[in-house]
Amino acid sequence: MNALRLRGRRNPEDFFYGQAPIPQIGDGEVLVRVHAAAVTPTELAWAPTWTTRSGAARTLPIIPGHEFSGEIHAVGPGVTDVAAGDAVFGLNDWFRDGAQAEYCVTRAADVAPKPRSLDDVEAAVVPISALTAWQGLIDRACVAAGQRVLIHGASGGVGVFAVQLAHWRGARVIGTAAASNLDFARRLGADEMIDYRTQHFEEIVRTVDVVFDTVGGETLARSWNVLKPGGTLITIAASEEANRAQHARDAFFIVESNRRQLKEIARLIDAGTLRPVVGSVFPLARASEAYAFKPAHGKTVLQVEKSAGAASTHPAS
Repeated sequence: MNALRLRGRRNPEDFFYGQAPIPQIGDGEVLVRVHAAAVTPTELAWAPTWTTRSGAARTLPIIPGHEFSGEIHAVGPGVTDVAAGDAVFGLNDWFRDGAQAEYCVTRAADVAPKPRSLDDVEAAVVPISALTAWQGLIDRACVAAGQRVLIHGASGGVGVFAVQLAHWRGARVIGTAAASNLDFARRLGADEMIDYRTQHFEEIVRTVDVVFDTVGGETLARSWNVLKPGGTLITIAASEEANRAQHARDAFFIVESNRRQLKEIARLIDAGTLRPVVGSVFPLARASEAYAFKPAHGKTVLQVEKSAGAASTHPAS
């Protein structure tokens, strides 16, 4: 199969597009024919991208990207709840090769039926971003009607779902973004927007119930003082995983796959309550350009085309 592969993370030439073995499926797993896979540039800074669960270095080259939309091509032993031909979207394991390829393997439990109202490109930007927003705002912060929620990076891949979910929960949503994206975030459901380049949010916002941070660094450091007593700060910035301050490490989390939540998110999408935002689309062969491109809002997607002759090498179900 064709795939994006990484020899390392230091130089642009570490990205290359070429042949890779089609992965084999095991018990409880499925082989997915990938139609589209989203780009999460911060993934290149995550420990699981480069190490095994035991902390050893992973064998290079690796295939990045762990959220996808496609169809089940084959199922492994013990899989009964999905079947070949099912249209699905979901995640695969951070510690194994990802989905920026013509095929990927994942646990059957980590995929859900693709939202009926979306095409594959739109569906591919949903799993990581929407689950991150859900698990941060609903599972961890328990956002409720009437609360005030500050979302940093409101127009980014995760931010667009965070704004919509907080709005759906009945919170008053305050966001930070560049001036060119303020109206865009308001259309998603933000009640108040702050231009982070010309305004200091801590001079405008006080006593919020929840801060949802996608930026980290100085932005995160300045955010503690805008929380009300007993308020909750959550960050997904990879830089904070190794922060020396315990409170910053406690605020950090990494999204986990959850089929039940994916199904609920799909229901909200099909009902028109949530909508994904695609920032740009590149063919898989131009993946290195996709990682360098920064869309104004939303996420970049790699569209995967089937290569000639690939079908003949598929493992049997």
